[in-house]
Amino acid sequence: MVFLIILGVIVLLVIWLIAMYNGFVKAKIKIDNSWSDISVFLKKRFDLIPNLVNTVKGYAAHESQTLEKVVQARNAAVAVPSGDVQGMAQANQVLGGALRGLLAVAESYPDLKANQNFLELQQALQSIEGDLGNARRYYNATVRDYNTSVQQFPGVLMANMTGFKPREFFELDSKEEAKNVEVKF
Repeated sequence: MVFLIILGVIVLLVIWLIAMYNGFVKAKIKIDNSWSDISVFLKKRFDLIPNLVNTVKGYAAHESQTLEKVVQARNAAVAVPSGDVQGMAQANQVLGGALRGLLAVAESYPDLKANQNFLELQQALQSIEGDLGNARRYYNATVRDYNTSVQQFPGVLMANMTGFKPREFFELDSKEEAKNVEVKF
């Protein structure tokens, strides 16, 4: 009888450990999926920028330094490896600043502000920025939940035995960058 009780406890312990391990795997996959969502929105943003730059270029040809900064920032952000969360956050901070500079330049050109293509590009950029902000928040929430589970007892024991490590948040260095690019004319 005692043997059956011990066997039952061991079986329950094994089932509990398997469930904990599977929970870590599920949380890790959620993080990877949410990072993939961020990558999709970043790609949309990166693809939109050349069109925006070309539209502004036609009206503000002598603003080449601002245009070059945007293109360089976009190219630098595109070059960041997909798993480099901190590098992507830094590159997008620079890109956000360059975009704000570009939109500030557009303020000086009434014809550009009235251009339908430019207005559509601005609306698309604003939409992407909102989606990107939502994806960032979701990613950070999944990272928070995962990190909590791999750092709390008894999960920390299982995580250490199986190689699950805490993940990085998608954090921005400045509060200004956390805001969406504001587009208003």
